[in-house]
Amino acid sequence: MNNSRPIKEIIEPRFVMEGAGVLLRRSIAPQVSNQFDPFLLFDHFAFNDPAEGPIRGFPMHPHRGIETVTYIIQGSVKHRDSLGNSGLIGPGDVQWMTAGGGILHEEMPRRGLDGIINGFQLWVNLPASQKMSRPRYQGVEAVTIPVFEKEGCRVHVIAGMLGDIVGPVTEIAANPIYLDVALEPGATFNVPVPEKQTCLAYIFDGQGVFGDQEVAGVKMVVFGSGDQIEVKAGTSPLRFVLVAGSPIGEPIVPYGPFVMNTIGEIQQALADLKNGTFVQV
Repeated sequence: MNNSRPIKEIIEPRFVMEGAGVLLRRSIAPQVSNQFDPFLLFDHFAFNDPAEGPIRGFPMHPHRGIETVTYIIQGSVKHRDSLGNSGLIGPGDVQWMTAGGGILHEEMPRRGLDGIINGFQLWVNLPASQKMSRPRYQGVEAVTIPVFEKEGCRVHVIAGMLGDIVGPVTEIAANPIYLDVALEPGATFNVPVPEKQTCLAYIFDGQGVFGDQEVAGVKMVVFGSGDQIEVKAGTSPLRFVLVAGSPIGEPIVPYGPFVMNTIGEIQQALADLKNGTFVQV
């Protein structure tokens, strides 16, 4: 018998300013308490206020010890990094970047033809054994992301499995599920989620019943224990992203763009930046 997960907590995103003048809705941020393990940060950039220009966005900056996941709904993000990678993350595209032992990268949002930018950034922790691993990208174009469709339900499967569909993002330590779910009014959606995994849903359009409670966007839902997620859309279309992953179960020390296991490792990251030995190749 399936055990539907109830809502444990509802988070109201707060506005924060990051980078060179980018206004974000932030639902979770890195904390020593690590209560959403393996997830460290979730940002929704739908600011659409600052005029696009060279100083807007996220100029070259470092990361170590984590994975950053950029998913674009509308508009695009131009990126480049210290390994020589560069390109454009467009509507429906995903970039799953494993920072590992150290990378410098830049992300500059661009408005779409409709003048809108809409997307998400998720940070996923790495276990101690992989924190100093070689950086890598998994760049996934929208046309290669499989879609699950059933009775008023349309789901882009980015990572994990839904039915017999497997997402293109693989070989991630947290064994994640990442789904973009769109429901027509009154439609239902359910997906099995391993009982020990942390599971979150970010509602950015519409409202519906999640487990046992009605929730309207824009909100982050934190699910309690169980082995299945059940959602029913309200009287209008509902859209949300669902993420789940296996906790790493290690203490963390977050410091800006670094998330390591000890203060000494943070100090080493800062020393490497200063000495020019930060980038791992």
